[in-house]
Amino acid sequence: MRTAADLVAAPKPVDVIIDDAALPPAHGALWRALRHRSLVAGLFICLVLAVLVFALPMLMSSVDLNAQDPMATFAPPSAEHLMGTDAFGRDLLSRVVYGGRTTILASICIVFLGGVFGTTLGLIAGYFGGITGFVIMRLIDLLLAFPGILLALAVSAVLGPGLVNGVIAIAIILVPVYARLVAGATTEVRHLPYVDAAVTLGSGSWRIILRHVLPNVSPGIIVLTTTWLGVAALWIAALGFIGLGVQPPTPEWGVILNDGQNYITLAWWITVFPGIFLAMFVIGVNLIGDGLRDELDPTLVRH
Repeated sequence: MRTAADLVAAPKPVDVIIDDAALPPAHGALWRALRHRSLVAGLFICLVLAVLVFALPMLMSSVDLNAQDPMATFAPPSAEHLMGTDAFGRDLLSRVVYGGRTTILASICIVFLGGVFGTTLGLIAGYFGGITGFVIMRLIDLLLAFPGILLALAVSAVLGPGLVNGVIAIAIILVPVYARLVAGATTEVRHLPYVDAAVTLGSGSWRIILRHVLPNVSPGIIVLTTTWLGVAALWIAALGFIGLGVQPPTPEWGVILNDGQNYITLAWWITVFPGIFLAMFVIGVNLIGDGLRDELDPTLVRH
């Protein structure tokens, strides 16, 4: 039988609570990210798509994307053709996974080009201000005055159809979006005490921009990039759908959707499967964007 002294001396059970603040910065950020459902779900969807789009074609290197089989036109999904065939008897699975490479890589190029040029203009306008900032922002306002898809169509019509021209056209739309966001954030950071201290110590303008301003406005840039990555994929597919983007017979999700629109009642799989892949990509990157916004936005209260 235990005495009162034994009860006092007995160790009490301790609840283990993981405190994010007690972890190293990198581990704490990783732990918070793993607890964010939207971020984890988006990463999982994008990882599955990456495996299907970039790894699966390595196992299908011997498949001819443009090989036509007149005897297998509009073949429904089967063990031989998992996604069926199109109007020319081409295997739809190989064209969808290879077309995903084109759509995803094109969307990455779009946000890269638009982000680099837009961020540069926004940093210059927000930091230097004056007549330089005024002229840049008025040009940005002029671009924003045009509806995005109409501006893309106009640029594509001037440059001509093609994947490269489509990427350039949509990247031009993103430039004012990045520039306005970065210019506003840079104007706020420009007047913070540590920037004034760097100016007092004699640091050059571009050194201050790259070492002090850009790191503090980068969270907004990252969130905007993930958000527009999905939008860029939709627009590059839209240009391919109307014939101003990727040209046949090169596979691309928008082009495949355009090929199947006339046969949707006869061969639904031609439009359904590329549409599912495109929707999964857009949903995945949007979930990642929501998660990054919650983790990187300092104005949000985290529990």
